[in-house]
Amino acid sequence: MRTADNNELHQPVLTRTLLDLLAPSLAGDAVMIDCTLGLGGHTEAFLREFPQLRVVGIDRDPSAIRLASERLEPFGSRFVAVHSTYDDVDLVAAEHGRDGKVDAILMDLGVSSLQLDEADRGFSYAQDAPLDMRMNPEAGRSAKEILATASHSELSRILRVYGEEKFAARIAEAIIRRRETKPLERTGELVEIVREAIPAAARRTGGNPAKRTFQALRIAVNEELEILELAIPRAIEALRVGGRLAVESYQSLEDRIVKETFAKGSASTTPAGLPVELDSHKPYLRQLHRGVVKASEEEIAENPRSASVRLRGVERVAPTPKHLSIPNRGNR
Repeated sequence: MRTADNNELHQPVLTRTLLDLLAPSLAGDAVMIDCTLGLGGHTEAFLREFPQLRVVGIDRDPSAIRLASERLEPFGSRFVAVHSTYDDVDLVAAEHGRDGKVDAILMDLGVSSLQLDEADRGFSYAQDAPLDMRMNPEAGRSAKEILATASHSELSRILRVYGEEKFAARIAEAIIRRRETKPLERTGELVEIVREAIPAAARRTGGNPAKRTFQALRIAVNEELEILELAIPRAIEALRVGGRLAVESYQSLEDRIVKETFAKGSASTTPAGLPVELDSHKPYLRQLHRGVVKASEEEIAENPRSASVRLRGVERVAPTPKHLSIPNRGNR
């Protein structure tokens, strides 16, 4: 079992860039939400950089909550951990913010180093382990259950949409053919099925051929995109005017959701043809840079996980117009 001493092995991505990006909203007695706490690396950096800052860290993984809480214990009441999924960011802000709002929000998406490093969690195609992949091992369907019950069309959709796998139908067919004789239980079994289903020519390039399948299953198991689609607008609503939101994504599906939501909030909705811009239709977000911020070659050399990061940030410049406000919360 990992302990707090292992936290030093985790290197958070773009830490200095994030500190500088969110700094203008963190003067004085500020409150920040780290929506993806993980091992607490980003949170620790912010607590050290801003001595009056309080951070609320959200994570669905009980191991992350435990390890990060141990690591951040020296900061006392300046850190609070919340065991939940981060689409509850608005509820967390209502409880821990000032007048229900916070000053900054950070999201570092995807699978964490903690989960990848724990071989028996089943996230890695490089290590044989039970087919689980749940970020919260106490809830939800495992990868094994999805592979045992999903139809050919559903498996194909998961692999094609979430993994951008062009051989999705072939892999789905191979999975179903295999499970008719023996249930899939181990990651090594799935790797072998994928390898055999993909044409030999396609296996020669692009790294491990199971990479996209494992990404797709992980996203499906943890409902990552559905949660993100809910979390981004809720995070915006949880920010005070002048507050900032930064999101680090690691694949195009995540980044597309972030990009489209930020673009919507930073564009005027004044109907075309009117001679003036209506105050109630002015943008309520300001994008903090053009396009995405990527890691430097130096950081990639030190921290290979940063190679695929895409960072986007916005500042809330006005309340959301009433005609655009997110609807009342319902069951997810």
